[in-house]
Amino acid sequence: MATQHSEISYAYRLFEGMQKDNLSYIYRGVFSQNITDGILTLTESNLDKSGEDSKIKKRVFTIMVEGLQNITRHQEMEESSDVKETGIFLIQDVDNRYYITTGNPILKRNIPNLTEQLNKINSLDNEELKNYYKRVLNDNIISDKGGAGLGLIEMARKSGNKLVYDFVDLNDNYSYFYLNTEISQNETEHSPEVHKATHALENIKVIHRLLNQEDVVLIFNGIFNQESLLNLLSIMENQMMEHNLNLKKKVFNIMVEMLQNIVKHGANSLDNNLNPGIFFINQKGKQYHLNTGNYIYKSEVENLKKKINYVNSLSMDELNTFYEKSLFNFQIDTSKEAGLGLIELRLKTNRKLTFEINDFNEKFSFFVLQTVVD
Repeated sequence: MATQHSEISYAYRLFEGMQKDNLSYIYRGVFSQNITDGILTLTESNLDKSGEDSKIKKRVFTIMVEGLQNITRHQEMEESSDVKETGIFLIQDVDNRYYITTGNPILKRNIPNLTEQLNKINSLDNEELKNYYKRVLNDNIISDKGGAGLGLIEMARKSGNKLVYDFVDLNDNYSYFYLNTEISQNETEHSPEVHKATHALENIKVIHRLLNQEDVVLIFNGIFNQESLLNLLSIMENQMMEHNLNLKKKVFNIMVEMLQNIVKHGANSLDNNLNPGIFFINQKGKQYHLNTGNYIYKSEVENLKKKINYVNSLSMDELNTFYEKSLFNFQIDTSKEAGLGLIELRLKTNRKLTFEINDFNEKFSFFVLQTVVD
Protein backbone atom coordinates (compact mmCIF):
# COMPACT_ATOMS: atom_id res chain seq x y z
CA MET A 1 0.00 0.00 0.00
CA ALA A 2 1.23 3.51 -0.84
CA THR A 3 2.71 5.49 1.99
CA GLN A 4 0.63 8.45 3.10
CA HIS A 5 3.17 11.09 3.98
CA SER A 6 2.70 14.87 4.11
CA GLU A 7 5.96 15.62 2.28
CA ILE A 8 5.14 13.11 -0.44
CA SER A 9 1.66 14.60 -0.89
CA TYR A 10 3.39 17.96 -1.21
CA ALA A 11 5.32 16.55 -4.20
CA TYR A 12 2.13 15.76 -6.10
CA ARG A 13 0.56 19.12 -5.21
CA LEU A 14 3.72 20.86 -6.42
CA PHE A 15 3.60 18.93 -9.69
CA GLU A 16 -0.05 19.84 -10.21
CA GLY A 17 0.73 23.51 -9.51
CA MET A 18 3.62 23.54 -11.97
CA GLN A 19 1.49 21.83 -14.62
CA LYS A 20 -1.29 24.36 -14.08
CA ASP A 21 1.08 27.29 -14.56
CA ASN A 22 3.19 25.54 -17.23
CA LEU A 23 6.36 25.93 -15.17
CA SER A 24 9.21 24.05 -16.84
CA TYR A 25 11.73 24.36 -14.06
CA ILE A 26 12.77 26.39 -11.08
CA TYR A 27 16.17 26.96 -9.53
CA ARG A 28 16.34 28.42 -6.05
CA GLY A 29 19.68 29.01 -4.35
CA VAL A 30 23.05 30.68 -4.85
CA PHE A 31 23.82 31.52 -8.48
CA SER A 32 27.25 31.13 -10.07
CA GLN A 33 28.48 31.24 -13.66
CA ASN A 34 28.52 27.43 -13.83
CA ILE A 35 24.96 27.20 -12.53
CA THR A 36 23.86 29.89 -14.99
CA ASP A 37 25.48 27.91 -17.82
CA GLY A 38 23.63 24.77 -16.70
CA ILE A 39 20.29 26.60 -16.65
CA LEU A 40 20.91 27.99 -20.14
CA THR A 41 21.86 24.54 -21.47
CA LEU A 42 18.75 22.98 -19.94
CA THR A 43 16.60 25.69 -21.55
CA GLU A 44 18.27 25.18 -24.93
CA SER A 45 17.52 21.46 -24.75
CA ASN A 46 13.86 22.11 -23.90
CA LEU A 47 13.41 24.69 -26.67
CA ASP A 48 15.07 22.40 -29.21
CA LYS A 49 12.74 19.54 -28.24
CA SER A 50 9.73 21.83 -28.67
CA GLY A 51 10.93 22.90 -32.15
CA GLU A 52 10.96 26.58 -31.19
CA ASP A 53 11.91 29.15 -33.86
CA SER A 54 15.58 30.21 -33.74
CA LYS A 55 14.70 33.92 -33.46
CA ILE A 56 12.46 33.27 -30.46
CA LYS A 57 15.16 31.10 -28.86
CA LYS A 58 17.65 33.94 -29.26
CA ARG A 59 15.28 36.40 -27.58
CA VAL A 60 14.61 33.97 -24.73
CA PHE A 61 18.35 33.42 -24.26
CA THR A 62 19.18 37.13 -24.25
CA ILE A 63 16.56 37.86 -21.61
CA MET A 64 17.59 34.85 -19.53
CA VAL A 65 21.25 35.89 -19.58
CA GLU A 66 20.41 39.44 -18.47
CA GLY A 67 18.05 38.22 -15.75
CA LEU A 68 20.53 35.65 -14.41
CA GLN A 69 23.34 38.20 -14.43
CA ASN A 70 21.12 40.57 -12.49
CA ILE A 71 20.68 37.93 -9.76
CA THR A 72 24.42 37.18 -9.69
CA ARG A 73 25.28 40.88 -9.35
CA HIS A 74 22.88 41.53 -6.49
CA GLN A 75 22.90 38.30 -4.49
CA GLU A 76 25.72 39.40 -2.16
CA MET A 77 24.28 40.23 1.24
CA GLU A 78 25.79 42.50 3.84
CA GLU A 79 27.64 40.60 6.57
CA SER A 80 25.28 41.89 9.24
CA SER A 81 22.19 40.73 7.30
CA ASP A 82 20.01 38.02 8.82
CA VAL A 83 18.13 37.45 5.54
CA LYS A 84 18.14 33.78 4.54
CA GLU A 85 16.51 34.31 1.14
CA THR A 86 18.41 33.33 -2.00
CA GLY A 87 17.85 34.02 -5.69
CA ILE A 88 15.24 32.28 -7.81
CA PHE A 89 14.79 31.66 -11.52
CA LEU A 90 11.65 30.31 -13.23
CA ILE A 91 10.51 29.85 -16.82
CA GLN A 92 7.02 29.03 -18.03
CA ASP A 93 5.24 28.60 -21.36
CA VAL A 94 1.63 29.83 -21.31
CA ASP A 95 -0.71 30.74 -24.19
CA ASN A 96 2.08 31.04 -26.78
CA ARG A 97 4.14 33.22 -24.47
CA TYR A 98 7.22 32.58 -22.39
CA TYR A 99 7.39 34.18 -18.95
CA ILE A 100 10.84 34.47 -17.43
CA THR A 101 10.90 35.41 -13.76
CA THR A 102 13.87 36.17 -11.55
CA GLY A 103 14.00 37.16 -7.92
CA ASN A 104 16.62 38.22 -5.39
CA PRO A 105 16.91 40.15 -2.10
CA ILE A 106 17.67 43.84 -2.49
CA LEU A 107 18.56 46.58 -0.03
CA LYS A 108 15.58 48.86 0.52
CA ARG A 109 17.74 51.93 0.01
CA ASN A 110 18.27 50.84 -3.63
CA ILE A 111 14.56 50.47 -4.39
CA PRO A 112 13.78 54.12 -5.32
CA ASN A 113 16.54 54.24 -7.94
CA LEU A 114 15.60 50.83 -9.36
CA THR A 115 11.90 51.75 -9.47
CA GLU A 116 12.77 54.97 -11.31
CA GLN A 117 14.78 53.01 -13.88
CA LEU A 118 12.01 50.44 -14.42
CA ASN A 119 9.29 53.08 -14.77
CA LYS A 120 11.45 55.05 -17.21
CA ILE A 121 12.04 51.92 -19.33
CA ASN A 122 8.33 51.01 -19.27
CA SER A 123 7.38 54.51 -20.47
CA LEU A 124 9.37 54.20 -23.73
CA ASP A 125 8.47 52.59 -27.04
CA ASN A 126 10.92 50.34 -28.88
CA GLU A 127 12.64 53.13 -30.87
CA GLU A 128 12.95 55.27 -27.74
CA LEU A 129 14.41 52.28 -25.86
CA LYS A 130 17.02 51.83 -28.61
CA ASN A 131 18.08 55.47 -28.35
CA TYR A 132 18.02 55.37 -24.54
CA TYR A 133 20.26 52.28 -24.56
CA LYS A 134 22.79 54.05 -26.81
CA ARG A 135 22.73 57.18 -24.65
CA VAL A 136 23.31 55.28 -21.40
CA LEU A 137 26.06 53.24 -23.06
CA ASN A 138 27.78 56.31 -24.50
CA ASP A 139 27.53 58.20 -21.21
CA ASN A 140 29.46 55.29 -19.66
CA ILE A 141 27.47 55.45 -16.44
CA ILE A 142 28.53 52.50 -14.32
CA SER A 143 27.06 51.67 -10.93
CA ASP A 144 28.74 49.78 -8.10
CA LYS A 145 27.01 46.64 -9.38
CA GLY A 146 28.48 46.90 -12.86
CA GLY A 147 25.64 48.40 -14.85
CA ALA A 148 23.30 51.35 -15.28
CA GLY A 149 20.12 49.54 -16.17
CA LEU A 150 21.52 48.40 -19.52
CA GLY A 151 20.39 44.84 -18.83
CA LEU A 152 16.88 46.01 -17.97
CA ILE A 153 16.71 48.11 -21.14
CA GLU A 154 17.86 45.13 -23.21
CA MET A 155 15.24 42.87 -21.60
CA ALA A 156 12.49 45.34 -22.49
CA ARG A 157 13.82 45.76 -26.05
CA LYS A 158 14.10 42.03 -26.76
CA SER A 159 10.75 41.15 -25.22
CA GLY A 160 8.84 44.03 -26.79
CA ASN A 161 6.72 44.15 -23.62
CA LYS A 162 6.64 46.04 -20.36
CA LEU A 163 8.70 44.72 -17.45
CA VAL A 164 6.49 43.60 -14.55
CA TYR A 165 8.03 43.87 -11.10
CA ASP A 166 7.26 43.85 -7.41
CA PHE A 167 9.01 44.27 -4.07
CA VAL A 168 8.07 42.18 -1.02
CA ASP A 169 9.27 43.16 2.46
CA LEU A 170 11.74 40.79 4.15
CA ASN A 171 12.85 42.94 7.11
CA ASP A 172 13.71 46.55 7.94
CA ASN A 173 16.63 46.64 5.50
CA TYR A 174 15.77 44.19 2.74
CA SER A 175 12.97 43.48 0.27
CA TYR A 176 12.64 40.73 -2.30
CA PHE A 177 12.72 41.97 -5.89
CA TYR A 178 10.69 40.03 -8.47
CA LEU A 179 11.10 40.77 -12.18
CA ASN A 180 8.87 39.15 -14.82
CA THR A 181 9.46 39.42 -18.57
CA GLU A 182 6.97 38.25 -21.19
CA ILE A 183 8.05 37.04 -24.65
CA SER A 184 5.48 36.31 -27.34
CA GLN A 185 6.22 33.20 -29.42
CA ASN A 186 4.79 35.16 -32.35
CA GLU A 187 7.62 37.59 -33.12
CA THR A 188 5.28 40.28 -34.46
CA GLU A 189 2.82 40.04 -31.58
CA HIS A 190 3.37 42.05 -28.41
CA SER A 191 1.20 42.50 -25.38
CA PRO A 192 0.48 46.19 -24.63
CA GLU A 193 -1.27 45.15 -21.42
CA VAL A 194 0.53 43.71 -18.44
CA HIS A 195 -2.37 41.99 -16.67
CA LYS A 196 -1.36 38.48 -17.84
CA ALA A 197 2.24 38.93 -16.74
CA THR A 198 1.07 40.44 -13.46
CA HIS A 199 -1.23 37.46 -12.87
CA ALA A 200 1.63 35.08 -13.71
CA LEU A 201 3.89 36.85 -11.23
CA GLU A 202 1.29 36.64 -8.46
CA ASN A 203 1.05 32.86 -8.97
CA ILE A 204 4.83 32.56 -8.91
CA LYS A 205 5.04 34.44 -5.61
CA VAL A 206 2.64 31.87 -4.11
CA ILE A 207 4.77 28.98 -5.43
CA HIS A 208 7.91 30.70 -4.13
CA ARG A 209 6.44 30.82 -0.63
CA LEU A 210 5.77 27.07 -0.84
CA LEU A 211 9.33 26.44 -1.99
CA ASN A 212 10.68 28.50 0.90
CA GLN A 213 8.58 26.56 3.40
CA GLU A 214 10.02 23.23 2.20
CA ASP A 215 13.48 24.66 1.34
CA VAL A 216 13.35 23.37 -2.24
CA VAL A 217 16.58 24.12 -4.10
CA LEU A 218 15.96 22.74 -7.60
CA ILE A 219 12.92 21.62 -9.59
CA PHE A 220 12.68 20.31 -13.13
CA ASN A 221 9.29 19.61 -14.65
CA GLY A 222 9.32 18.33 -18.21
CA ILE A 223 10.60 15.70 -20.59
CA PHE A 224 13.23 13.48 -19.00
CA ASN A 225 16.03 12.07 -21.15
CA GLN A 226 19.77 11.49 -20.74
CA GLU A 227 20.54 15.08 -21.79
CA SER A 228 18.28 16.66 -19.17
CA LEU A 229 19.67 14.21 -16.59
CA LEU A 230 23.25 15.37 -17.26
CA ASN A 231 22.25 19.05 -17.14
CA LEU A 232 20.48 18.59 -13.80
CA LEU A 233 23.53 16.80 -12.37
CA SER A 234 25.75 19.67 -13.52
CA ILE A 235 23.54 22.29 -11.86
CA MET A 236 23.36 20.29 -8.63
CA GLU A 237 27.12 19.73 -8.61
CA ASN A 238 27.71 23.48 -8.63
CA GLN A 239 24.94 24.08 -6.08
CA MET A 240 26.75 21.69 -3.68
CA MET A 241 30.27 23.05 -4.24
CA GLU A 242 30.84 23.71 -0.52
CA HIS A 243 29.48 20.38 0.72
CA ASN A 244 31.35 17.31 1.92
CA LEU A 245 32.68 15.24 -1.02
CA ASN A 246 31.15 12.00 0.28
CA LEU A 247 27.74 13.65 0.61
CA LYS A 248 28.01 15.05 -2.93
CA LYS A 249 28.86 11.61 -4.33
CA LYS A 250 25.98 10.03 -2.45
CA VAL A 251 23.48 12.65 -3.67
CA PHE A 252 24.74 12.29 -7.24
CA ASN A 253 24.55 8.50 -7.26
CA ILE A 254 21.01 8.53 -5.92
CA MET A 255 19.98 11.33 -8.32
CA VAL A 256 21.21 9.20 -11.23
CA GLU A 257 19.24 6.16 -10.05
CA MET A 258 16.04 8.16 -9.54
CA LEU A 259 16.27 10.13 -12.78
CA GLN A 260 17.15 7.06 -14.82
CA ASN A 261 14.09 5.38 -13.36
CA ILE A 262 11.95 8.09 -14.99
CA VAL A 263 13.92 7.97 -18.26
CA LYS A 264 13.62 4.19 -18.54
CA HIS A 265 10.27 3.41 -16.93
CA GLY A 266 8.10 6.54 -16.91
CA ALA A 267 5.07 6.41 -19.21
CA ASN A 268 6.06 8.29 -22.35
CA SER A 269 2.77 8.61 -24.19
CA LEU A 270 0.35 10.97 -22.45
CA ASP A 271 -2.91 12.61 -23.39
CA ASN A 272 -3.08 16.41 -23.76
CA ASN A 273 0.71 16.68 -24.23
CA LEU A 274 1.26 16.64 -20.47
CA ASN A 275 4.86 16.60 -19.28
CA PRO A 276 5.88 13.15 -18.07
CA GLY A 277 7.74 13.90 -14.87
CA ILE A 278 9.08 16.08 -12.08
CA PHE A 279 12.27 16.03 -10.04
CA PHE A 280 13.06 18.21 -7.06
CA ILE A 281 15.41 18.38 -4.10
CA ASN A 282 14.70 20.00 -0.78
CA GLN A 283 16.98 20.46 2.18
CA LYS A 284 16.00 19.67 5.75
CA GLY A 285 18.85 20.61 8.05
CA LYS A 286 21.76 18.40 6.99
CA GLN A 287 19.51 16.08 4.98
CA TYR A 288 18.65 16.19 1.28
CA HIS A 289 15.23 14.88 0.30
CA LEU A 290 15.23 13.74 -3.35
CA ASN A 291 11.84 13.43 -4.99
CA THR A 292 10.70 12.16 -8.38
CA GLY A 293 7.24 11.93 -9.85
CA ASN A 294 6.18 10.36 -13.12
CA TYR A 295 3.23 8.79 -14.85
CA ILE A 296 2.90 5.02 -14.91
CA TYR A 297 0.34 2.80 -16.57
CA LYS A 298 -2.37 1.66 -14.16
CA SER A 299 -1.71 -1.91 -15.24
CA GLU A 300 1.74 -1.63 -13.60
CA VAL A 301 0.63 -0.17 -10.25
CA GLU A 302 0.08 -3.38 -8.26
CA ASN A 303 3.36 -4.90 -9.42
CA LEU A 304 5.26 -1.73 -8.50
CA LYS A 305 3.67 -1.60 -5.03
CA LYS A 306 4.64 -5.23 -4.41
CA LYS A 307 8.24 -4.58 -5.47
CA ILE A 308 8.67 -1.54 -3.21
CA ASN A 309 6.92 -3.10 -0.22
CA TYR A 310 9.02 -6.24 -0.56
CA VAL A 311 12.28 -4.26 -0.85
CA ASN A 312 11.25 -2.22 2.20
CA SER A 313 10.51 -5.38 4.21
CA LEU A 314 14.07 -6.73 3.95
CA SER A 315 16.91 -6.19 6.39
CA MET A 316 20.16 -4.86 4.94
CA ASP A 317 21.71 -8.36 4.91
CA GLU A 318 18.63 -9.78 3.20
CA LEU A 319 18.68 -6.88 0.78
CA ASN A 320 22.29 -7.55 -0.25
CA THR A 321 21.50 -11.24 -0.80
CA PHE A 322 18.39 -10.37 -2.81
CA TYR A 323 20.38 -7.87 -4.89
CA GLU A 324 23.01 -10.47 -5.79
CA LYS A 325 20.36 -13.02 -6.75
CA SER A 326 18.49 -10.44 -8.84
CA LEU A 327 21.69 -9.23 -10.50
CA PHE A 328 22.64 -12.69 -11.72
CA ASN A 329 19.17 -14.01 -12.44
CA PHE A 330 19.07 -13.86 -16.22
CA GLN A 331 15.71 -15.59 -16.43
CA ILE A 332 13.70 -12.56 -15.35
CA ASP A 333 12.20 -10.10 -17.81
CA THR A 334 13.05 -6.46 -18.56
CA SER A 335 11.23 -5.30 -15.41
CA LYS A 336 14.38 -6.52 -13.60
CA GLU A 337 16.03 -3.14 -14.18
CA ALA A 338 13.33 -1.30 -12.24
CA GLY A 339 13.64 -3.79 -9.39
CA LEU A 340 17.43 -3.43 -9.25
CA GLY A 341 17.15 0.34 -9.18
CA LEU A 342 14.82 0.22 -6.18
CA ILE A 343 17.14 -2.18 -4.36
CA GLU A 344 20.13 0.07 -5.04
CA LEU A 345 18.26 3.10 -3.71
CA ARG A 346 17.58 1.28 -0.44
CA LEU A 347 21.17 0.08 -0.18
CA LYS A 348 22.67 3.51 -0.91
CA THR A 349 20.39 5.43 1.47
CA ASN A 350 20.14 2.72 4.15
CA ARG A 351 16.51 3.81 4.53
CA LYS A 352 13.11 2.52 3.51
CA LEU A 353 11.72 4.06 0.34
CA THR A 354 8.80 6.45 0.72
CA PHE A 355 6.26 6.49 -2.09
CA GLU A 356 2.76 7.45 -3.11
CA ILE A 357 0.62 6.54 -6.11
CA ASN A 358 -2.18 8.90 -7.16
CA ASP A 359 -4.95 8.26 -9.68
CA PHE A 360 -4.62 10.52 -12.72
CA ASN A 361 -7.09 9.19 -15.30
CA GLU A 362 -8.43 5.86 -16.58
CA LYS A 363 -5.09 4.96 -18.17
CA PHE A 364 -2.44 6.53 -15.94
CA SER A 365 -1.46 6.92 -12.30
CA PHE A 366 1.16 9.29 -10.92
CA PHE A 367 3.98 7.70 -8.96
CA VAL A 368 5.96 9.78 -6.42
CA LEU A 369 9.16 8.42 -4.89
CA GLN A 370 11.28 10.03 -2.16
CA THR A 371 14.67 9.15 -0.75
CA VAL A 372 16.58 10.86 2.07
CA VAL A 373 20.35 11.41 1.98
CA ASP A 374 22.51 12.54 4.91
